[in-house]
Amino acid sequence: MRRFLTSLILGLLLGALAGLYFGWIQFPPANRNSAISDLAQRHRDDYTVMIAAGFAVDRDAAGALERLGKLDVDDIYAYLRGATERIIRSSARDFDDIRLLVRLAHDLGQLTPAMQPFLELDGGDP
Repeated sequence: MRRFLTSLILGLLLGALAGLYFGWIQFPPANRNSAISDLAQRHRDDYTVMIAAGFAVDRDAAGALERLGKLDVDDIYAYLRGATERIIRSSARDFDDIRLLVRLAHDLGQLTPAMQPFLELDGGDP
C-alpha cells in the first residue's frame, strides 16, 4: 500500500510539473489584446448603446465622438446613423436603447426620418 501511495504522489507531482512546463514555458498562451474595431457587430452595437447611455448622463458630445472613433470607422456620423436605423429596423434592442441612440444622433445633428418618431415619443424637439 505504501508503494502505491508513493507512486501516486510522485505521478501527480511529475504530471503537475510537466503541465506547468508545457503550459507556461513550451507553449505559452498568445496575447489576446484585441481592438474595439475587431468586435462582432452585435458587440459593436452594445458598445454604441453604452456610449449613448453615457452621453445621456454627461451630455459630452466630444467625448461620445471620441469613444465612437475607437470603432475605427471611416465616418463616425454615418456609422451612428446606420447603426441606429439598422437597430430600429431589426428591433434588435429594447425601446430605451433605441431612444438613447436617437437622442445621441439628434444631438450630433444626424436625425433621420426613421428616427423621428422615437424622438417625439421621448418628448424631444422634432
